[in-house]
Amino acid sequence: MKFKLFTIALFVVFTVFISCTDNDDKNSDYGRLSVNLTDAPFPHDLVAEANVTIFKIEARYKGDMDINSEVGDNSDSSMETEEKSSFMVLMEDEMEVNLLDLTNGVTKNLVDLEVPVGTYDLIRVYVKGVIVVLTDGSTFDLKVPSGEQSGIKIFIKPGLVVNGGLSADLLLDFDVSKSFVAKGGGSNFENITGFNFKPVIKACNMSTAGTLSGMVTTLQEEVAVGLEGAQVAVFAADTLNTTTFTDADGKYMVMGLMAGEYDVEVELSTYLKETVTGIDIVAGNKTSQDFILVAGE
Repeated sequence: MKFKLFTIALFVVFTVFISCTDNDDKNSDYGRLSVNLTDAPFPHDLVAEANVTIFKIEARYKGDMDINSEVGDNSDSSMETEEKSSFMVLMEDEMEVNLLDLTNGVTKNLVDLEVPVGTYDLIRVYVKGVIVVLTDGSTFDLKVPSGEQSGIKIFIKPGLVVNGGLSADLLLDFDVSKSFVAKGGGSNFENITGFNFKPVIKACNMSTAGTLSGMVTTLQEEVAVGLEGAQVAVFAADTLNTTTFTDADGKYMVMGLMAGEYDVEVELSTYLKETVTGIDIVAGNKTSQDFILVAGE
């Protein structure tokens, strides 16, 4: 009997301890911020690599805490003065990334650290070493307009809220097809004289956004075969939201879609266009939608 009472008492004490610990976490002045990079696929068969070197990332803090306190466990990460609009340094390490590797759900983690609770509404990404390599080996070293000095400004709408003891995930979608504009044009190597770098990056709060993924196939002798290079266009209220392309297995993935209903069109040369309307995207979840294309006459 005494042993039973002791066990019950021990359980109650343990429960209270866990409850207090949880409450302390929720009331903490710090939460965890994770920033990941992905890429909307680049539909250019002549390009083998699109490399950028990210060497610094800052975030604008809009909360009501004293932002001159230390960030996480890194004493070298400092809060900048109010004169610089309350920006805090999140990362200061050089990181070279081939953006063409970050497609269909593949991401690169840039930041993962403790930050003060509150709202963050702007990210600044500092880049250098922007290089495009064609499949014939031709290399182009691109100029970075202000990206190395003042950073590429990416607004977060609505602002990303970091709560005490919890994690907040931010996705930066680097649209390579809009950011690297070929000069000379044409479909042959000799027609390309270089590239203009005009960075287009969208910030997505993954706690309020969802993901759409699936397969694009065709039937060959009643067997489903994946189709590579099919364009998947996502529309919201008749307005094009984003596009992606299927990989070698016919798979696709679109991350960072705000919750709501979308219409999706899939196209590939020699096949009839397929459209599905009213696809429901749920915040923080993944929606699966497959497409079967029929060969045109």
